[in-house]
Amino acid sequence: MFAERIDRLTSSLVRDILAAASRPGVISFAGGLPASEVLFRASPQVLGQLPDDIWQYGQTEGEPALREQVAIRARALGIACKAEQVLIVNGSQQGIDLVSKLMVEEGTRVLTESPTYLAALQVFRLMGAHFVTAAQDEEGLLPQAVAGADARLAYLVPTFQNPTGLCYSQARRKALAGAFDTQSMVVFEDDPYRDLSFDGPAPAPIVSHLKQARWIYQGSFSKTLAPGLRLGYLIVHPDLIQAMTRLKQAADLHSNRLSQAIVTQLLQDGSLDQHVANILPLYREKRDVMQAALLQHLGDKASWALPSGGLFFWLTLKNEQDVMQLMQEALTAGLAIMPGSAFDPVPHPSSTIRLNFSHSSFEQIQQGIALLGSLIK
Repeated sequence: MFAERIDRLTSSLVRDILAAASRPGVISFAGGLPASEVLFRASPQVLGQLPDDIWQYGQTEGEPALREQVAIRARALGIACKAEQVLIVNGSQQGIDLVSKLMVEEGTRVLTESPTYLAALQVFRLMGAHFVTAAQDEEGLLPQAVAGADARLAYLVPTFQNPTGLCYSQARRKALAGAFDTQSMVVFEDDPYRDLSFDGPAPAPIVSHLKQARWIYQGSFSKTLAPGLRLGYLIVHPDLIQAMTRLKQAADLHSNRLSQAIVTQLLQDGSLDQHVANILPLYREKRDVMQAALLQHLGDKASWALPSGGLFFWLTLKNEQDVMQLMQEALTAGLAIMPGSAFDPVPHPSSTIRLNFSHSSFEQIQQGIALLGSLIK
């Protein structure tokens, strides 16, 4: 009845857990939700400055003024690009979907980190990807392993990675760029957490160091402004932009013009950067509250690294434990967590957990970690 690929279509465990965690009283560390109290909300002044023609159909590529603003910011990161290479998308999930349609068919080898972003795995699997992993250490993928990998597409989240929170060093990024330049694979760098940096600017993107490899760079306004805007962008190597634009056109004609107009204003007048500066102290404090609670309740039961940005802690349990069963026990007790095994491109036994610190209140963080500590062996 359906296309054969539908047999590979799986539900997102994150979305399933969030649905189960929606009942009153449940503390949720499961999703990657920004803090509700600091989500951007458009003022009457912003809405009053919308262009008169914003309610009409627009360009597939996106609003020209927004594309120019994105290109300006990208060039400041060291990415050599023009506005013509920018494609505005409906959040980074659409960007992943479009790249998958461009690059992945049944049996296509896709190189990823392990673990990596769950929703990207969901899309790649649907398209029939065969996942390839390479050796990595505490700084991320090893350049020598990448140089020897065989894949058509490489997908990386090197800045405050989801799920681990890892941020690749500048030296590692340059070394990886050199390795990718010896390869024929397209490099897809997903970078939605860059601006949520607690200790100064994150290192420049990997794609900014590439000299030969073709690449696609992705950013999002969901974590810095509001996910309800459903707005992100792709910056695409000149060899790929025409095909990507046609895929976008075939998918939905163009992205929401209202959201584009709002974000354009915020970029042009500096409000976006000010908003990020205003929310970072809260996120840093929530991270620190979770760190203190983890040390108190799980210091002898798990190991982890303090994230320097992003939204997540990544825990490795010191004693082997069935984390899927732990997830169910926690949910029954009123706590939602994410098993680390859900983020593995190639399934294998794992006693790891991802915890989100941004969405819960300080009190919920303390209560939830205490409860988690009582459930872990």
